[in-house]
Amino acid sequence: MENPGKIAAATAALSYIEDHTVVGLGSGSTAKIFIEKLAERVAAENMNLTCVATSHFSEDLGLKLGLNVVPLDEVTSVDVTVDGADEVDPQLNGIKGGGAALFFEKIVAKASKQNIWVVDPSKESPRLGSFKLPIEVLPFGSGHVFNYLSAMDLDPTFRMLDEQTRLTTDSANYIIDVDVSKVDDLHALGDELIRHTGIVEHGLFLDICDTLIVGEEPARVINRH
Repeated sequence: MENPGKIAAATAALSYIEDHTVVGLGSGSTAKIFIEKLAERVAAENMNLTCVATSHFSEDLGLKLGLNVVPLDEVTSVDVTVDGADEVDPQLNGIKGGGAALFFEKIVAKASKQNIWVVDPSKESPRLGSFKLPIEVLPFGSGHVFNYLSAMDLDPTFRMLDEQTRLTTDSANYIIDVDVSKVDDLHALGDELIRHTGIVEHGLFLDICDTLIVGEEPARVINRH
């Protein structure tokens, strides 16, 4: 049975979708519910939406459900993106990438006029760091990036599919998960990480979320101040 909180958050996000707009389809379990419910609404109301996806999974799901999903470069901007988050703080900063889609998610988020995150209450945290921070890295030289992260005392681990096989993202990169629970300035860390050669993107989504919808009854909505 699906989590009632996720269902409540995904359902509440539907009210932010207007006809004749471009909608970003997020990734993850709550975003999956949103995509399913969006497709139901589009069919019921005969809406004319253009959608872009943040992962191959979300693209495939949207197409299967009859949504008009096009490549991101076919639109000039995205009106609203509805996505999930693995952890979010009171300032609406978050960690994303538990589903290994952080690179595409951030590209779509940056192209979006409005970013809405849908989460269940378990994703709320007083400060970020209880969830490991995913970092997407090029396979070439990834061991050297791993050593760089280790020297920063971030306790890195390659994300694995099994004992022998490293997970690869939709962009055919690796994920290294690190511990940022002892880091005080995450903005500074994010700036440092993205400057390091070999790091493609990191899962710190800072100053990106405009509206957080927490799945309760009724759904709790928090807007960025």
